[in-house]
Amino acid sequence: MTGVPASAAGGSGAPGAQGTKPVRGGKLGAAAVDQASIWNIANILTMVRLLLVPALVMLMLAGGGYDPAWRSLAWASFAIAMITDLFDGHLARTYNLVTDFGKIADPIADKAIMGAALICLSALGDLPWWVTGVILGRELGITLLRFWVIRYGVIPASRGGKLKTLTQGVAVGMYILALTGPLATLRFWVMAVAVALTVVTGLDYVKQAVVLRRRGKAAEGDAAEGDAAERGAAESSVSDRSPADGSPNEADRSPGERSPGDRPADSAVGERAAASRAADDRSAAQESER
Repeated sequence: MTGVPASAAGGSGAPGAQGTKPVRGGKLGAAAVDQASIWNIANILTMVRLLLVPALVMLMLAGGGYDPAWRSLAWASFAIAMITDLFDGHLARTYNLVTDFGKIADPIADKAIMGAALICLSALGDLPWWVTGVILGRELGITLLRFWVIRYGVIPASRGGKLKTLTQGVAVGMYILALTGPLATLRFWVMAVAVALTVVTGLDYVKQAVVLRRRGKAAEGDAAEGDAAERGAAESSVSDRSPADGSPNEADRSPGERSPGDRPADSAVGERAAASRAADDRSAAQESER
């Protein structure tokens, strides 16, 4: 489940309101959106799964850990936990019952119920410890891997990962039951498939994380280069507007410092004055010749 406030997901909840989408599930869906808080049905199922963790441990270890009746009850609690894992996610997505609590508690509950079952089976000698270590190590490693690349994106759950989860649930459930004969042999092979899928999908997640991080780093580098180019262009534009040799701007020059080309009107006046002086000089020369 992903945490999105109910108000953002469903608005006012009125089907005919402009800008809102109809809620799937009719009246039940509208009612679910209205009460999308920590106490919605999806979160309650997640809490039930968390409460089943200590119950599973007690039932697994009751009667010395090998009583078929207690193991059957332990299997029932494990099966309920697996089923609630399917239903709480479906309800949250269908009726927009997504909250921050569900986003955090749901994966914790999944790993807690599976980890408790595996540790109990290994402690009772029914399952080798290396199998438990591979499965739990993979789950912990993938969780840390998701946090490692979360700033660059989210690694989506693949079909192989979903198949791995289903196979693990079936295999662990078969080990919880006190099976004998051909069924005991069958559960060994189901667990072998689960371990293989655990390793293969784990390596696939590592590959996706490396690619995602590499692309994110490249995108950050391109963005940094673009910002540097924009800053350089802005600085160049500012420097072009001001003289580079430190000479004063035209607005700061005195009238005598301005060039003739800068002041067309002053140039015309100067030409007339020069022509007048030339005429006076000619008149003076003619008077002296007389």
